[in-house]
Amino acid sequence: MCLGIITGVHGIKGEVVIKSFTQEPLDISAYGPLSDESGERIFTIGKARLAKKGVVARIKGVDDRNSAEALRGTGLYVDHAALPQTDDEDEFYITDLIGLAVVRTDGSPFGTVTALHNFGAGDLIEIRPLTGKASEVYPFDKKTIPAIDLERGEITFDPPDMIEADNEADHASSNDKPGNRKRKTQASS
Repeated sequence: MCLGIITGVHGIKGEVVIKSFTQEPLDISAYGPLSDESGERIFTIGKARLAKKGVVARIKGVDDRNSAEALRGTGLYVDHAALPQTDDEDEFYITDLIGLAVVRTDGSPFGTVTALHNFGAGDLIEIRPLTGKASEVYPFDKKTIPAIDLERGEITFDPPDMIEADNEADHASSNDKPGNRKRKTQASS
C-alpha cells in the first residue's frame, strides 16, 4: 500500500520532501521501513518534520542533494499487514475497496469500483457499470453507498434518482433501435 511519494528535495544535505497519504502526515515514518513499488529498495525514514510543502525527512543512506534528487517520484510502500485494523465500521482503506463488485439495493449487479477521489468537496466513488459505459462518479456517502461488505467483496449502491432515470432512458432507447434484440445474460455473483 502506498503511504506517500517523494516529491522533491530540501537543502543540500539529502533531505527529501514527501507527500504523505497517511491521515497524520508524520505517521509515514511510524510503520517501519518502507519500500519502492517493486519492493527492491528499502527506505528507513529518520528525522522528519512537517513543512508547508509536505513532510521533510532524512532517509537512511541518503546524504547529499544528488542522492535525494534521484529519489524524486519514488512511491513509498508498506505491506498491507503492517497497517492497523480500522476501528470504525465506516472506515476503510481505499485499496480494499478498489475492484469490489457493486450491486443495487435490490441485489442486481451494477458494476465495479475503479477508484475513490476527493477533489475538496467530499469523497467520491468511481464505478464502471456492467453496461460497458464509461466509469461514472457518485457521492461516497451513506445514502448512495448504504453498505460495504469486504468479506463478500461487495458494495451496495443506491443510485441517485436522476442517475437511475437516465440509465433507464438509455436502456429503453437502445432497445428501440432497429436490429436490437433482447437477450439473456448470465450475471456473476
